[in-house]
Amino acid sequence: MPDDQYIDPLHEAAERVIEIFSEKEVRITTVESCTGGMISAALTDIAGSSNVLDRGYVTYSNTAKEQMVGVPEELIEKHGAVSSEVAAAMAEGGLARADADLAIAVTGIAGPGGGTADKPVGLVWFACAMSWGPTLVLSNEFDDNGRDFIRYHTAMFALQIVLEMLESRPATQFDEPHGNA
Repeated sequence: MPDDQYIDPLHEAAERVIEIFSEKEVRITTVESCTGGMISAALTDIAGSSNVLDRGYVTYSNTAKEQMVGVPEELIEKHGAVSSEVAAAMAEGGLARADADLAIAVTGIAGPGGGTADKPVGLVWFACAMSWGPTLVLSNEFDDNGRDFIRYHTAMFALQIVLEMLESRPATQFDEPHGNA
């Protein structure tokens, strides 16, 4: 490949996820709010993604979070849609409803509006629920360089998280591979 040809880092990250998850026979589901399906779209851009991606939920509205992955309405009312508690419930609900071993969830404020002093534009909560361990929840505050910037970097960060979480999986976890329907 010529040196002057640009390769999108998000595409490269998705290729790594598909390659490594395929080798280890691990399946993933996505539960996305602020990215609106970008993570699952990046994964399905890669040949062989059907061996890895079980499904992608776009839970942009609070109602979608409640109906599709079972986030309790009371949890959203108490903590807000952009919170560690809701991110964890999204990931755990997605994992419980999918034929997958890992679920990555994102909820955040991509802007340009919607931010507050406590929850500024660029704040994103990530949660990764895994069949082999406890749910990881963390946040990142991206620079407010525009909606596209925040969403792109959220998708990149999410793929980095799933790769790191796969490395934490016990070596003996998956003796029987999942079948494709």
